[in-house]
Amino acid sequence: MRSPKERRSVVTGIGVIAPNGVSTESFWKATVEGVSVLDRVTRDGCEHLPLKVAGEVRGFDPAELIEERYLVQTDRFTHFAMAAANLALDDARLGRADYADSPFAVGVVTAAGSGGGEFGQRELQRLWGQGSRYVGPYQSIAWFYAASTGQISIRGGFKGPCGVVASDEAGGLDALAHACRTIRRGTDAVVVGAAEAPLAPYSVVCQLGYEDLSSLDDPVRAYRPFTRDACGFVPAEGGAMLVVEEAAAAESRGATPRAVLLGHAATFTGASRWEESRAGLAHAIRGALSDARCAPEEIDVVFADALGVPSADRAEALALADALGRHADRVPVTAPKTGTGRAYCGAPVLDLAAAVLAMENGVVPPTPNVVDVCHDLDVVTGRARPAELRTALVLSRGLMGSNAAMVLRQGPTPPS
Repeated sequence: MRSPKERRSVVTGIGVIAPNGVSTESFWKATVEGVSVLDRVTRDGCEHLPLKVAGEVRGFDPAELIEERYLVQTDRFTHFAMAAANLALDDARLGRADYADSPFAVGVVTAAGSGGGEFGQRELQRLWGQGSRYVGPYQSIAWFYAASTGQISIRGGFKGPCGVVASDEAGGLDALAHACRTIRRGTDAVVVGAAEAPLAPYSVVCQLGYEDLSSLDDPVRAYRPFTRDACGFVPAEGGAMLVVEEAAAAESRGATPRAVLLGHAATFTGASRWEESRAGLAHAIRGALSDARCAPEEIDVVFADALGVPSADRAEALALADALGRHADRVPVTAPKTGTGRAYCGAPVLDLAAAVLAMENGVVPPTPNVVDVCHDLDVVTGRARPAELRTALVLSRGLMGSNAAMVLRQGPTPPS
């Protein structure tokens, strides 16, 4: 076995279930074209709630990708994760034959912010309306944060290290970092990512306590980070799953590395303390750059957290200036999530998937609905911008105070 320092993590497969596409191809097409799919909330039971605009996944039929015996046991957030995992495994061409003799060489890691709210609400309504005999046995597992990890591993026969990361919205990047550490310790591959389904009535009511949630009913104006019109964020459902492999293991089976996960760092600065997030996010960026052995001027594009709260946006812009120096004024910054909404833990994984695709296609996707940026950032708006992209920086912050940064580079793997 190669030493931990020699074991690099590469992305070999991407699977996306998002409001702007239920495949990686459709997601990228809409992302690069700057299509916004934010719209009025239409989910049953949400019509009269104060949240008016969200990013809903439409045209998704889980039965087309997942067997019935798994569907009845699981919530919508796990349906998204399992479907995305299918797509990622197909993209990586990683099948059961590849690990039939070594099932312990493949693990699963997901991040979750809210768990199975829709499933849980339905069963609790049966409990109070009809009695305990009408509550199904799967209520005990379907709502749980770890449900997606468990079902993906069971369905795929993956017996390697498995886990779930609960570290706020930044958990999407932290899960990828956890996968990289797992690979350094000897695992050959990890199916990793996050998907959320926060648009059931119970889940929406819980979110109404977030003061940073946008309450506007105009989809075009509801989520505009880095502008004077910024009034909060719009939530979304969906997410992405990736196949991350040890570089040599991927090479040995003929897989093509799409990107290398080079560095990660995380900090914590407290709930909604956006001014303080400046120092925390800057420290995370510096840590990720150090972990990646990457100089600030090597960053070719930044996928911003872009919360849409004026104080948070200002803190992010200043954090980039603190960590990248003069390069912060020149590097293109984008936030495609303004066209889909923030899918909590799924949001940074979608950003990382978009970063991989952006590097492959040599283009920075635009930031939908955003014009007249009021910060010293080169935010890409309007149309996609052609650019030579080799190294990307992805940022994420959570409402409870977690900050994370990840550096990735276009494949193939650079020398150690």
